[in-house]
Amino acid sequence: MATTPDDVWALLHELVEAQKEAQEETGRRSQETARLFQEAARERRKTDKQIKELGKQIGGLGEKFGSFTEGLALPSMERLLHERFGMEVVSPSVRVTKEGRHLELDVLAYANGPVNAAYVVEVKSHLREEAITQLRDLLRRFREFFPEHRDKRLYGILAAVDLAPALRERVLREGFYVARIQDQVFTLDVPDGFQPRVY
Repeated sequence: MATTPDDVWALLHELVEAQKEAQEETGRRSQETARLFQEAARERRKTDKQIKELGKQIGGLGEKFGSFTEGLALPSMERLLHERFGMEVVSPSVRVTKEGRHLELDVLAYANGPVNAAYVVEVKSHLREEAITQLRDLLRRFREFFPEHRDKRLYGILAAVDLAPALRERVLREGFYVARIQDQVFTLDVPDGFQPRVY
């Protein structure tokens, strides 16, 4: 059977129509894909905003838990500082600003006279390695902010609700006292014969 020119034209017409339909379908799919991308971008922005807000809430909760821990620690820490170390003054949440620089201590305790010592206490809900560095830095900067205590022996105490045994050993090697909470009371957790470092 021979192909006539009409057959060729009909076939070309069908091909052109099929190509138009394919292009229209491709256009619809492209539009749908673009719409889906825009919707995904909106959802991502919404999710990013929710994650950022959740981060703020978690940070605020952490601060509140830290404040709660400090509040929980203060009465027993105050008693410990008075009875064990002879401290006359125990001040929670001490903030000092000098020449645009700041220093913040969870607890500062000191005694004049024969005792002539000061203790800086950092309270943590979960003790981490950086707390050791933080306390060491506070003790090194202490006399810049408290020149009235420059002649006192200065000691550090890390008080924690939770700390790993290996980290406890690291704190003790650094020469800091360790205080832990037991039955809602902070007690010293140091071995017999422990010699604290004097700053």
